[in-house]
Amino acid sequence: MDYRQLGKSGVRVSALGLGTNAFGSRADRAASIRIIHEALDSGINFIDTANTYSGTESERIIGEALAGRRYEAVLATKAGLPRGEGPNARGSSRYHIQQEIEGSLKRLNTDHIDLYQIHTFDPHTPLEETLRTLDDLIRAGKIRYIGASNYAAWELMKALGISDRLGLNRFTSIQPSYSLADRTPEQELVPLCLDQGVGIIPYFPLAGGLLSGKYTDVSNPPPGSRLEKNPDFAKRIDSERMRLGREVSRIAQDLNTTPAALSLSWLMTRPAVSTIIVGATRVEQLTENLSAASLKLDTAILEELERLSLPFRHGAPFAVFRI
Repeated sequence: MDYRQLGKSGVRVSALGLGTNAFGSRADRAASIRIIHEALDSGINFIDTANTYSGTESERIIGEALAGRRYEAVLATKAGLPRGEGPNARGSSRYHIQQEIEGSLKRLNTDHIDLYQIHTFDPHTPLEETLRTLDDLIRAGKIRYIGASNYAAWELMKALGISDRLGLNRFTSIQPSYSLADRTPEQELVPLCLDQGVGIIPYFPLAGGLLSGKYTDVSNPPPGSRLEKNPDFAKRIDSERMRLGREVSRIAQDLNTTPAALSLSWLMTRPAVSTIIVGATRVEQLTENLSAASLKLDTAILEELERLSLPFRHGAPFAVFRI
């Protein structure tokens, strides 16, 4: 496994990270624990979750699975998306963050979180309040590094500027949707991250399964898939992206690899990418994705993928989550 710096911090993370939003829902407790242990055994050290995944079950399962192995993981979670109906049950206010960090620590069965991320930009809370709260939590030893998710480039740059002006810890990383089927971060976010030393942690690197060869017909999704469980997901898959998925499958077949491994390997070549969040609901799926770490793409293949995916550098992103 290749290990990379998380932004310009001193911590090193595996080029492939484990995404856990299916744990406790599409993957039951036993399967989730097996996947976590297999990931650690395979050299993956970055595990990403959130306080909203599967209700809160993802965090609980991870806490159980890491018993005795906590030191092997760079553990990341998030807060900010709605956790209830109350007026303070969302966002990045001091009130909400301090409430949610305690719940996450308890569920994860740990005394610290390695990377604590704001799940989305909160237009109702001053960034100074959010950043001072996060800085206080670092000083208290409850978190080690901080990151953002679903921030626009201008929102991230504003946060970095405030941190620099006030002498606060700055965001080490950013999580955007980023894949062959969504190259919109390359317009503004990637140049910003390269300039400021912020690591990119792509989510939806396979466009929800579209780049894995899983979907050939939106109206007939595989049993247990995201598309079957969440019909609204179909709104993100249009004919152009379906065509891209077929082309990626064709190239992968020529290379005697899988579409998922090809797509992940391409993403590993992109500048500023620190680690890639890859979900799994079965150990076999994780094993297949791990093959991307050893796949080397030559110039001709990279150029072909560049040509096929160039239309997805513009237009609307595949996904973004806001409050």
